[in-house]
Amino acid sequence: MLRQSIESAQYTAIRYAERLADAGAIASIGTVGDSYDNALAESVVGLYKNECVKIDGPFRSADDLELATLSWVHWFNENRLHSSIGYRTPIEAEEQYYREINPRQQPLSGELALH
Repeated sequence: MLRQSIESAQYTAIRYAERLADAGAIASIGTVGDSYDNALAESVVGLYKNECVKIDGPFRSADDLELATLSWVHWFNENRLHSSIGYRTPIEAEEQYYREINPRQQPLSGELALH
């Protein structure tokens, strides 16, 4: 059974690569036929399911799920503490980055810029 699953995944990856070539497209991440590009997506999907769907659900409608998803994505991208950036929010990390590359004082999020 596992062998059949692996063979199916390899066949799908080969067909995908062929379809990209037919369309003149280039894969944006990973190399053709590997599964490394799926690891990040699967990790984020797992977080989404645990942190949004299971905690806030069940939902009354697809619209309710969509709104919860939008809220979770905003929180994940802007306010969540990420261990890979020193347990800071992405906003804090971005502000520090721009302060380091441009020593002139950058306005903080929400402050008016005078230019």
